[in-house]
Amino acid sequence: MQKLRLLFQNNKGWVSRKINKDPDYFHHMAEAQDPLYLWIGCSDSRVPANEIVGLEPGELFVHRNVANLFPHTDFNCLSVLEYAVDLLKIQHVIVCGHYGCSGVKAAMEDHHLGLVDNWLRNIRDVYARFKDELEKISDERERYNRLVELNVMQQVLNVCHTTIVQGAWTRGQPLWVHGWVYDLATGILKDLDCCVSNIDQVEAIYRIRLSK
Repeated sequence: MQKLRLLFQNNKGWVSRKINKDPDYFHHMAEAQDPLYLWIGCSDSRVPANEIVGLEPGELFVHRNVANLFPHTDFNCLSVLEYAVDLLKIQHVIVCGHYGCSGVKAAMEDHHLGLVDNWLRNIRDVYARFKDELEKISDERERYNRLVELNVMQQVLNVCHTTIVQGAWTRGQPLWVHGWVYDLATGILKDLDCCVSNIDQVEAIYRIRLSK
């Protein structure tokens, strides 16, 4: 219980620091949120989304899960995306993985972990799709890092294949979907240069004809 008390003490200290800088900070915060960005990242405790990009609370809408996946059947992911795009009118979706991701590493191995094995099958699908490329990489760490990148790029595509994103593009709503990777060892973000901003960048089989 002492450890929990510490969290409440930390909270009070944080509140005091914020109010000292701006007495109306929490009054403004309580009014509304108006983020430009949706961050889809990993649940790993070493990847604090707001801190990494230097944004305050209210400036970044965040969804996190094991290995930053966006399965097309996950209603949690879809609900977050819909709320961000249709109601908050965010302009940028950022799928951010990270080197050293234990979820990706587990997907490269065959030992049983439990329920999460079913979740990680999504990453094994990515591995199977890019098997030839990955198995040409002799260094295991480099292969692992490359799978982290390929997983991010696949999740970017998964986001773009939704009716939510395609509906925004159909309406002329500005929306960009990006793929990044965070390096735990340096704190630096890497842009994977896989930005998608319109329906023409999506493979024809995934395009859905929507009314404006």
